[in-house]
Amino acid sequence: MADIGSWLAVGLVLFAILYLFLAIKIVRQGYEYTVEHFGRFTRILKPGFHMVWPIFQVVGARVNLKEQVLDIPSQEVITKDNAMVRVDGVVFFQVLDAAKAAYEVNNMILAILNLTTTNLRTVMGSMDMDELLSERDSINARLLSVIDEATNPWGIKITRVEVKDIEPPQDIVSAMARQMKAEREKRANILDAEGYRQAEILKAEGQKKAIILEAEGRREAAFRDAEAREREAEAEAKATEMVSKAIAKDGKQAINYFIAQRYVDMMGQFANSPNEKLVFMPLEASSVIGAIGGISELLRDIAPGGRDKQRTSSPGTGRPGVPDSHDGGQ
Repeated sequence: MADIGSWLAVGLVLFAILYLFLAIKIVRQGYEYTVEHFGRFTRILKPGFHMVWPIFQVVGARVNLKEQVLDIPSQEVITKDNAMVRVDGVVFFQVLDAAKAAYEVNNMILAILNLTTTNLRTVMGSMDMDELLSERDSINARLLSVIDEATNPWGIKITRVEVKDIEPPQDIVSAMARQMKAEREKRANILDAEGYRQAEILKAEGQKKAIILEAEGRREAAFRDAEAREREAEAEAKATEMVSKAIAKDGKQAINYFIAQRYVDMMGQFANSPNEKLVFMPLEASSVIGAIGGISELLRDIAPGGRDKQRTSSPGTGRPGVPDSHDGGQ
């Protein structure tokens, strides 16, 4: 009996040690465990050391609280304008409530995958091809809103939804390439036309300014010419006034003086002609001699004191200062 009691005591000690060993639960950081008491959820085990009594309590689910990434497999979607495109994406999510994630949905990953695939077809099917290619941010925002609202009762937060690739059919790609090329050529032609138009405008403005400046130059030249003619007319008027005063003062002698001066000036111009072989003379040489004699007489008359001298007339010639031919003969 003593031996049986000893073995029983040893067995109880070993059972207690094993029971305590099985009751110890260590939860790693980033995870939470659910505890069930006879199949009923009772509490959540946070990261750290815990005791869960076997037989009476059991760990139900080990929930990952870290942000996770779920790839959306490639699938075909028909757009609003009946174009077939192949798309794929990625979903980022995080469990906020371990109990809900464990007991409100069965197979959380599969549920998120199916929900994302369905809403991806719904959102992209309501848009045209051009909208799909140019409004990815709008697609991502709509998917995020719809999926996050649907997964909220499960204690899951959808942090980000991204459409990775949109692959249209090859014929549509070729048509888009041709359209892009035509659009670029159109813009290039427009730019060339705008450049030519701007150049012509600048050229016309330059010609306009040149014409205006030329007209202003002619106007200024006309003003200068008019001013010069005015000054010349004033000088001529003053000269005429002086000549008139001289004529009024000296009478016939002043007139003869001016005429003789003009005559001599014209004779000098004839003498200085570029053609040295030609000499211009009056038709009658006696006229030149008579003119020279008249000029000499005029100069003698206007000399100082010459007008006060007594003029003598020869009875034979009748001209002053010329002796009679008879006296010369004696």
